[in-house]
Amino acid sequence: MCTKPAEPNLLIHPDEVERFDRGGGVATIPYVGKWNSEETVITTGQTVFQPGNGLPLHSHNVQESVLILEGQATAEIDGEFFDLEAGDATWVPAGIPHRFLNRGEGVMRIYWVYGGRDVTRTMTATGETFEHLSANDKGGAPTS
Repeated sequence: MCTKPAEPNLLIHPDEVERFDRGGGVATIPYVGKWNSEETVITTGQTVFQPGNGLPLHSHNVQESVLILEGQATAEIDGEFFDLEAGDATWVPAGIPHRFLNRGEGVMRIYWVYGGRDVTRTMTATGETFEHLSANDKGGAPTS
C-alpha cells in the first residue's frame, strides 16, 4: 500500500499542513498551490474562523469559489450580505470586493478555490495589493 500517490499527484492531510495565522482568530491551511505543485493552475485551501471573526473586505486578481464546510457564515459580496450555512457555496469574479464573517457561536470553516496560481489580495479600504499568503496577507479580526 502506497502512502502517497506518484508525482505530480498530491495527497494532503490538513493536520500535517502548517497553518498560516491571519491574526484575530483566523487561520488558513494551504492545500494546493504554486508552493507544492509546478503544474497546478488553481490554488486551494481551508480557512478557519473563530466565533465573531472575519477578514476585511478585499478582492482578488482571479475568480474565487468558497464552500462553507462548517458553521454559520455571512458573506458580503459587492455590497450585499448573505447568510450561509454548511454546504452553501459562492463564486466571486476577479476584482469584486467580498469577505466572509463567522456569525455563529462555533468555529466556521471554509474551503476555497482560486482560479489561478499567482493570487493577489487587494484590500478595499486601502487599495494595498499583496501576494496571497505572504507576510502582509493578515487582517483577521473580530467583526464587531
